[in-house]
Amino acid sequence: MTDLVLLEIADGIATVTLNRPEAMNALSKALRHRLFEVMRTVDADPAVRAVILTGAGTRAFTAGLDLKELGSTEGALGAANAEGADENPVKAIESCRKPVIGAINGVAITGGFEVALACDVLLASEDARFADTHARVGVVPGWGLSQKLSRMIGISRAKELSFTGNFIDAVTAERWGLVNRVVPRGQLLPEARRLASDMAGIDPAFLAGYKALIDDGYAASFGDGLALEHARSSAANRGVRPEEVEARRSAIQARGRDQA
Repeated sequence: MTDLVLLEIADGIATVTLNRPEAMNALSKALRHRLFEVMRTVDADPAVRAVILTGAGTRAFTAGLDLKELGSTEGALGAANAEGADENPVKAIESCRKPVIGAINGVAITGGFEVALACDVLLASEDARFADTHARVGVVPGWGLSQKLSRMIGISRAKELSFTGNFIDAVTAERWGLVNRVVPRGQLLPEARRLASDMAGIDPAFLAGYKALIDDGYAASFGDGLALEHARSSAANRGVRPEEVEARRSAIQARGRDQA
């Protein structure tokens, strides 16, 4: 039986691949449960310091919930509002305390768009396209898209996508601030690995705390986010010794020169 989610770990980087290319990597119940298991595994593995999430094949990152399954299985539509991480792929991804890079290799549609938005950083191949077809399917989003998208690209652009169901290409997604950058299809995973390697060079406990600080603050008001930063920063920085900062300074300067 084909594994619905592939996992490869090398050099501190876990590559997680949604593996139903014949069905555009649609999020069947079995695939969602397997994704939960894999994300739980990489979160718990101390050897993993960064994660790449992508789709198998060249057509799709993921086309979202399996509409054939939804249309033939009683109660299957409840998946759109599932709260448990074993059924809700967004929660499965967000439960990972390590940085997750979405390598968008094809279309990310509706629930697949929501899965993309669960990643911390998005890289897109030149073949990537994004669409919110919830309104055309007649299903209200339940995995966060209606709130996240407007915060990422602005409320007017989000409404344009959601009220039309139209696709946008990778170049437009980059221009609108939805993805960090667009790369040729053959360079998508190498570029994602380079970025993941940079992240893997940070102390994992520090990185997990920093990710939580950004995410928790993003979910709050701006004022509450600033207060949260102050509280956590004050508690953490009391334990930092000056000699530790000095020991790292030369390495930071050398890295800066290499990147100039």
